[in-house]
Amino acid sequence: MKLTIISGRSGSGKSTVLRILEDNGYYCIDNLPASLLPSLADRLTAKQLGIAQAAVSIDARNVPSDLQQFPTIIKQLGNGPLSIDIIFLDANAHTLLRRFSESRRKHPLSDKEIGLREAIERESELLEPLSLLANLTIDTSEMSLHQLRDIIKTRLDNGDASSMTLQFQSFGFKNGIATDADLVFDVRCLPNPYWDSSLSSLTGLSPEVTKFLDSQDEVQKMLSDIQRFLETWLPSFEHNNRSYMTVAIGCTGGQHRSVYLSEKLGRIFSLTFASVQVRHRELD
Repeated sequence: MKLTIISGRSGSGKSTVLRILEDNGYYCIDNLPASLLPSLADRLTAKQLGIAQAAVSIDARNVPSDLQQFPTIIKQLGNGPLSIDIIFLDANAHTLLRRFSESRRKHPLSDKEIGLREAIERESELLEPLSLLANLTIDTSEMSLHQLRDIIKTRLDNGDASSMTLQFQSFGFKNGIATDADLVFDVRCLPNPYWDSSLSSLTGLSPEVTKFLDSQDEVQKMLSDIQRFLETWLPSFEHNNRSYMTVAIGCTGGQHRSVYLSEKLGRIFSLTFASVQVRHRELD
């Protein structure tokens, strides 16, 4: 019996993910009090119900003391027959402010004394016990609905696979670090095609840029070093019950070097991992 727990700050996409799971046959419950998780687990594991997969959303509308007890509750449930997966969604404060302004929705923690910005910050504090236990954290700040659906669908498709899903994500430091990454590699020290006028308008997906970076010894050494590090340590993460891993490669603008290396690493590790994704944040 599998139980997926969805959490995250308001406006980050929790309802969307819950709907995706419901469309895929999950028995779904929105805004469950955390203290009721043990009772729900007992009910779900009753054979006569015939439920194989369930998902619940737990958010900041919970009683604060229940949220603080979440780690203890999860530890207790871990000794039972349930397989528990925790997905935490988030977005930066600027994006959340914009989404609330566009939708004209009221934040669940805001009132006459607490404004929207303060409510967003307070929500992050309340949900910290859940975010620290998440198997998968998704930053939806720069993500479209279709991209979020693809990530969740890939996770569902790989749910019974022995190998964890591995995502390589390129990004540009000038637009902010990839906050949902498990590992971040900074490749800004490498030769930059941007300074070649014939290459600056292209991307790391272009054959011309690929040829240029293929010829750079420093780039090839960086690729080899990252590959060796991942080959050494990814099995340890996988043996620690990690089912999803995001490796972020960052250069200045996220157009050339990081894209090139993400593509190379994606092809290399697709030979040993059943599910490998490559995403280019700035190009997407």
